[in-house]
Amino acid sequence: MLFYIRVSVQQKELSPEELWALWEKEIAVGSKALQADKIVSAYKVAGSKEVILIYDADSHDELDRVFTAQLPLADYITIEEMTPVRPYLDFGEDVKKRWKN
Repeated sequence: MLFYIRVSVQQKELSPEELWALWEKEIAVGSKALQADKIVSAYKVAGSKEVILIYDADSHDELDRVFTAQLPLADYITIEEMTPVRPYLDFGEDVKKRWKN
Protein backbone atom coordinates (compact mmCIF):
# COMPACT_ATOMS: atom_id res chain seq x y z
CA MET A 1 0.00 0.00 0.00
CA LEU A 2 1.37 3.39 -0.98
CA PHE A 3 0.95 6.36 1.33
CA TYR A 4 1.60 10.06 0.82
CA ILE A 5 3.04 11.22 4.14
CA ARG A 6 3.84 14.79 5.17
CA VAL A 7 5.80 15.08 8.41
CA SER A 8 7.01 18.12 10.32
CA VAL A 9 9.86 18.09 12.81
CA GLN A 10 9.32 19.84 16.15
CA GLN A 11 12.60 20.88 17.75
CA LYS A 12 11.10 21.06 21.27
CA GLU A 13 13.87 21.02 23.90
CA LEU A 14 16.58 19.86 21.50
CA SER A 15 19.60 22.06 21.02
CA PRO A 16 20.48 22.80 17.38
CA GLU A 17 23.38 20.32 17.62
CA GLU A 18 21.13 17.58 19.04
CA LEU A 19 18.63 18.19 16.25
CA TRP A 20 21.37 17.98 13.59
CA ALA A 21 22.66 14.71 15.12
CA LEU A 22 19.19 13.13 15.14
CA TRP A 23 18.45 14.38 11.63
CA GLU A 24 21.72 12.82 10.44
CA LYS A 25 20.62 9.46 11.89
CA GLU A 26 17.19 9.93 10.31
CA ILE A 27 18.79 10.47 6.89
CA ALA A 28 20.79 7.24 7.29
CA VAL A 29 17.59 5.31 8.08
CA GLY A 30 15.77 7.01 5.21
CA SER A 31 18.57 6.18 2.78
CA LYS A 32 18.32 2.50 3.68
CA ALA A 33 14.53 2.61 3.25
CA LEU A 34 14.97 4.24 -0.17
CA GLN A 35 17.43 1.52 -1.21
CA ALA A 36 14.99 -1.15 0.04
CA ASP A 37 12.13 0.51 -1.92
CA LYS A 38 10.11 1.10 1.27
CA ILE A 39 10.34 4.81 0.52
CA VAL A 40 9.41 5.31 -3.13
CA SER A 41 10.35 8.99 -3.08
CA ALA A 42 11.30 11.55 -0.46
CA TYR A 43 11.55 15.33 -0.45
CA LYS A 44 12.59 17.97 2.06
CA VAL A 45 10.31 21.01 1.86
CA ALA A 46 12.51 24.03 1.23
CA GLY A 47 12.51 26.62 3.99
CA SER A 48 10.76 24.46 6.59
CA LYS A 49 11.34 21.46 8.83
CA GLU A 50 9.03 19.26 6.76
CA VAL A 51 9.55 16.09 4.76
CA ILE A 52 7.21 14.57 2.17
CA LEU A 53 7.35 10.85 1.38
CA ILE A 54 5.68 8.23 -0.73
CA TYR A 55 6.00 5.19 1.53
CA ASP A 56 5.24 1.58 0.55
CA ALA A 57 3.81 -0.08 3.65
CA ASP A 58 2.90 -3.74 3.98
CA SER A 59 0.31 -2.95 6.65
CA HIS A 60 -1.14 -0.27 8.87
CA ASP A 61 0.75 -1.89 11.72
CA GLU A 62 4.02 -1.25 9.91
CA LEU A 63 3.15 2.43 9.52
CA ASP A 64 2.34 2.66 13.21
CA ARG A 65 5.59 0.98 14.27
CA VAL A 66 7.83 2.96 11.95
CA PHE A 67 6.39 6.42 12.47
CA THR A 68 5.72 6.21 16.21
CA ALA A 69 8.73 4.27 17.46
CA GLN A 70 11.42 3.20 14.98
CA LEU A 71 12.61 6.52 13.56
CA PRO A 72 15.40 8.48 15.29
CA LEU A 73 13.15 11.58 15.19
CA ALA A 74 9.97 9.68 16.19
CA ASP A 75 9.54 11.69 19.40
CA TYR A 76 9.96 14.96 17.50
CA ILE A 77 7.74 14.52 14.45
CA THR A 78 4.14 15.37 13.80
CA ILE A 79 2.41 13.54 10.98
CA GLU A 80 0.57 16.34 9.22
CA GLU A 81 -0.98 14.08 6.58
CA MET A 82 -1.02 10.36 5.80
CA THR A 83 -3.12 9.48 2.76
CA PRO A 84 -3.37 6.20 0.82
CA VAL A 85 -2.50 6.68 -2.86
CA ARG A 86 -2.18 4.53 -5.95
CA PRO A 87 -0.17 4.85 -9.15
CA TYR A 88 -1.95 7.10 -11.60
CA LEU A 89 -1.40 4.74 -14.53
CA ASP A 90 -3.09 1.92 -12.57
CA PHE A 91 -6.08 4.22 -12.15
CA GLY A 92 -5.88 4.92 -15.90
CA GLU A 93 -6.20 1.22 -16.64
CA ASP A 94 -9.34 1.06 -14.48
CA VAL A 95 -10.77 4.03 -16.35
CA LYS A 96 -10.14 2.32 -19.70
CA LYS A 97 -11.94 -0.79 -18.41
CA ARG A 98 -14.68 1.35 -16.88
CA TRP A 99 -13.92 -0.35 -13.52
CA LYS A 100 -14.76 -3.81 -14.92
CA ASN A 101 -12.50 -6.87 -14.76
